[in-house]
Parts: sequence; C-alpha cells; structure tokens
Amino acid sequence: QICLSLVKLLFYLAHSPLGSIVLLDFQPRQFVMVDGNLKVTDMDDASTEELSCKEDNDCTLDFPTKSFPLKCSAIGKCEGINEKKNLFNAYRYFFIYLLPHSAPPALRPFLSDILNATGDLRYGINETLKAFEKVLHLYKSGLYLQKRPLLLKDYISLKGFRTAEGEDYKCWPSYSHLGCLLSVHSAEEAAAICNSQSQCQSFIITQQRTWTGRPLASFQSSLTDLVPDANAVVYIKRSASSGKRL
Repeated sequence: QICLSLVKLLFYLAHSPLGSIVLLDFQPRQFVMVDGNLKVTDMDDASTEELSCKEDNDCTLDFPTKSFPLKCSAIGKCEGINEKKNLFNAYRYFFIYLLPHSAPPALRPFLSDILNATGDLRYGINETLKAFEKVLHLYKSGLYLQKRPLLLKDYISLKGFRTAEGEDYKCWPSYSHLGCLLSVHSAEEAAAICNSQSQCQSFIITQQRTWTGRPLASFQSSLTDLVPDANAVVYIKRSASSGKRL
C-alpha cells in the first residue's frame, strides 16, 4: 500500500502542470499516510529545475552506491533527471525494505522484477506504476493463486460459531501480535495456509477487511472455546476433530 501510493505520487510529480518536480530532500520522514494515501509533508525542497547540459557526459546522476548516465536533450537539459532521481530514491528508501516482504509467494517474482528494474532505472515512473497496478489486480482478483488440489474438503465447517479471541500461536506477517491473522482471498486459500502451518487446527474468516477489500482470516491451534456468532463460520481440520465431540 505504501509503495503503490508513493508511485502514484511520483507519477503525479513527473507529470505535474508545473513540469517534472524533484524532491531534493527525499527522506521517509518527509512523508505521512493520510486515509491510506502517502502525502508529502514539506514541499520547500521541491524543484522543477532540470540540470542543464552541453553533452551526455554532463548528465550523470550520482548516488552514494550507484551512478547512472543520462542523455542531454536538444534543449540542453538532462532528460528525465528529476523523475529518475525521485524513482531511485523511492527504490533505496522504500522499495528495498518493503517490497520483498509479506506478499504471497506467487507474487514475489513480480515484485522482484519491479525492485530490480527500478534499482537499475530500467523502468521509468510510467512503467513502474503499470507494473504495480498489475500486481494489485492479481492480488485483489485472486488470479495469482496457482491451481492446486482443493483443500477445504478436509475441513468441517460450523456455521454460527467462531473461536474465542485470545492469544494463540504467532505467524508472519500477522496483522495481530496476539496470534496469526492473515489476509486471504477465500476460505480455500485459508485452508492452504492452515495446512502449511503445523500448529494450525482451525480458522475463521473474520469480518475485517484490508485496504484491498480482502478479508482477514484468524488461524488457531486450539479447538476449545467456540462462541456463538450468527455471522461466522469456523473451519476445523477433520483430522483434528476426529474423536472429539463438536
């Protein structure tokens, strides 16, 4: 969410009515999330000036660990230098810390491609935004889910019940520090996640939604303390329920 919002902001800055705007003091502290969107808190160090040049050798974009040769345009300006400076700063301050983590395994190669392409400045802001929107579409639609054996049939569903809230086993990247609360596309994906975790014996699809509209599933290791809830369904592994009275 943070990276996509940042890319949308940089897309606007690259195509603003004032021309391409560069953030000269590009630091994480310069940004804040407001209603799910990233905002710049200080525009004092923003500039529309692009580096003047006489030849391509005048257009090297330097960072502490990398340098990028750019072209000198016919009007004597380094082509796209503001856009590229913003984008590489987004890569080194945000993307490398946030993109490799917490995505479903099937989407990680797409995020790695974005990471590598922005880190080498092979992508401009237009291509970067398009790549992010593709990943978001795959994520929201569930199209990233690979065809696999249907696992939900291995679970008993009890409508009208949920498990009591409380501390349980931890997983990563959980939305709760008290237990294992993960975003899922469907109960079928939740069943696959539960099967992959040795502690998991049951799960429920909660009424909570993430910023993409996906539900959160709570995974538990215990079958005790079922609580009546007309709007809930608890899914219990058949193997865990055998020999127990439900």
